[in-house]
Amino acid sequence: MSSNKISRRQFLGSTAIAAGFAVVPRYVLGGRRNVPPSEKLNIACIGVGGMGASDSEQVSTENIVALCDVDWKQAAATFEKFPAAKKYRDFRKMLEAEDKNIDAVTVSTPDNTHAVAAAMAIAMGKHVYCQKPLAHDVYEVRALTELARKNKTVTQMGIQLHAMVVIKLLVEIIKSGMIGNVRRVDIWSNKNWGGGTRPTETPPVPDSLDWELWLGPAPERPYHPTYLPGNWRRWWDFGTGTLGDMGCHIIDPAYWALDLLYPTSVEAHPGKFNNETYPEATMVRWEFPARGNLPPVTVTWYDGESMPPRPQELEQDRKLPDQGGLYYGEKGTVLAPHMDGPRLIPESKMKGFRPPQQLFPRDVDHYQEWIRACKGGPKPLANFDYSGPLTETILLGNVAARAGQKLSWDGPNCKITNVPDANKYLQRQYRKGWTL
Repeated sequence: MSSNKISRRQFLGSTAIAAGFAVVPRYVLGGRRNVPPSEKLNIACIGVGGMGASDSEQVSTENIVALCDVDWKQAAATFEKFPAAKKYRDFRKMLEAEDKNIDAVTVSTPDNTHAVAAAMAIAMGKHVYCQKPLAHDVYEVRALTELARKNKTVTQMGIQLHAMVVIKLLVEIIKSGMIGNVRRVDIWSNKNWGGGTRPTETPPVPDSLDWELWLGPAPERPYHPTYLPGNWRRWWDFGTGTLGDMGCHIIDPAYWALDLLYPTSVEAHPGKFNNETYPEATMVRWEFPARGNLPPVTVTWYDGESMPPRPQELEQDRKLPDQGGLYYGEKGTVLAPHMDGPRLIPESKMKGFRPPQQLFPRDVDHYQEWIRACKGGPKPLANFDYSGPLTETILLGNVAARAGQKLSWDGPNCKITNVPDANKYLQRQYRKGWTL
């Protein structure tokens, strides 16, 4: 995939791209300001309803200068909160019009348009905070990661839990060697973003919504309220299913703690599904090679009604939480309920427990970490160099579900080696008028 060319949008000019990911010179695009720590950033927010409303509020310590949403009814509360910000429906028009006024951009749209919005902002030299999962498909994720690296923009993926004390403690426990080498991790979520059939009714598009812009690169289809505002995750064309949603949160600490990068293989055992929606339950297994002194490890994901085997160490009167992870080490096992403190099991092993040495700061939240970095501070922990490979790994689970076979993965070259036909699932075809 690294040999593929990625075309520049027409509205960014006619700069030729010989190969890979070209960088448009800053003097052409206006560039970004050098913002001192004492000065506020000028931030534009793309997608400001739902999670986007929260994201815009979280970065409102800075100047919110522009807001963009394809549905102004959903965006109304955020528009009201920031009356001085300019309002747009099309992020492309906003970025063009506000280029010289913007330092940084948040992207909080459905998964379908993450990549096209983030890529345009990065190519214009803007720092980017993009909600999880980083993009809709593996190819887009690799493109964003490489583009951000070449343009030297500050990036952060929206996995807010990455900054939580309980997550950092879990990672520090694993890294400290307290439970010895970890060769097996089971992770699960009882959420279900799968199932369903395409509706046949064609109701009118609400006056507040620009349906064509909401579709973005996705194939044309009639509007129906079953897709939005909150149900789009279950549809192949728009979302990334339960794995892309909750996997980014719950697999993250395992990926972080065990210094994972690219798996060597991935296989999926999904429940029934169709070409429209994701499976209602899925098991995915990734195999990772040895990393330095760390041994190979197998990570297994369960969602919907799928659950991991009950660990022998867990007391009979205790239930596994609805979401979480089990880390099996040579010297012990950790149960990590989602968004809760990790525990050695059985509970008797917590007697006399002493937290390991802190490896990560506790003094800044996920959003301020990004803002601080935009002003010259330390690199955010969930920057695209980390969250890009994480997201690729997660989305490979969806690829394996569609392929129906165990896949061998060449991570550096972003290619499936044993089932060539499955490579078609790494990159979707964009609707006419949209390019990355």
